[in-house]
Amino acid sequence: MNNQSIFNIQNDIDFNKIALDTFRFQAKNNTVYREFIHHLNIDIDSVSSINDIPFLPISFFKTHKILSNTKKIEQTFFSSGTSGTNLSTHFISDLNIYINSFSKGFRYFYGNIEEYTILALLPNYLEREGSSLVYMVSNLIKKSNKKESGFYLNNLDVLAEKLNHLDKKGEKILLIGVSFALLDLIENYQFRLKNTIIMETGGMKGRRKEIIREDLHRVLGNGFGVKKIHSEYGMTELLSQAYSIGNGIFKTPPWMKIKIRDTEDALCIFPHQKAGGINVIDLANINSCSFIATQDLGKTYNDTSFEVLGRFDNSDIRGCNLMVV
Repeated sequence: MNNQSIFNIQNDIDFNKIALDTFRFQAKNNTVYREFIHHLNIDIDSVSSINDIPFLPISFFKTHKILSNTKKIEQTFFSSGTSGTNLSTHFISDLNIYINSFSKGFRYFYGNIEEYTILALLPNYLEREGSSLVYMVSNLIKKSNKKESGFYLNNLDVLAEKLNHLDKKGEKILLIGVSFALLDLIENYQFRLKNTIIMETGGMKGRRKEIIREDLHRVLGNGFGVKKIHSEYGMTELLSQAYSIGNGIFKTPPWMKIKIRDTEDALCIFPHQKAGGINVIDLANINSCSFIATQDLGKTYNDTSFEVLGRFDNSDIRGCNLMVV
């Protein structure tokens, strides 16, 4: 397969063809995925629609080596997690695919990276090794080619001063940060930003009490003086990201799609606007598995956008972990 062809997808016909080709390739070459399909008694040759493709439970990345080739591993990414929990592990045998995915994905939604000063507030990710998010943001910082771009761990004084200074100068800024760190920032400093995109990347990571997205975005919007809070939807197990420019409504790049499954029957795909488990087709995952059943709850809309409504707890996961390979 041509691993870079996914970035030339123009329409649903292109996507569906490549997705089905990818499914057949991974069903043949990915031992774990092949055994999973076999356990479900699915005939690979009978799968003719992307809605018929079985999605691998994301928890398998914690217990198995998910690979579709025998190439040398170039990078290993690990999920964040609390002490004593198994971490998801994503083995990457072609970093160029990941770099192309996040670079082209950013351009698709935000334009030329060189127009932005990237300020990153990701303390919990920087404090550990193997973060795919840190790898992505570090690469974007380099591509921005702005001397002020960079990571900030605990030096909030410097970050606040720089952010206010650059914003007043009219610089185009992207502040990307984990939720608890962004809240720490606005609780200690004053902002009224006009040229800055605020992008949150997820929850409190055990540092603060979780709050619903609407409340988080309202507090952040008031604290930074901006009308909308952007969001990034990504995870260790995926090599592509979806983005929201406000209101928690996400859109995907052309090589990524969201499907919603029935929480009682993991093989049943729901229509738009019906809530269920989020399945992700990420064609950038060609060397691992492109069809992932996440532990997130959400719903899709007619324009292919989607919303994240929450997460399963362990007791809610039915029909997803039907087997142990």
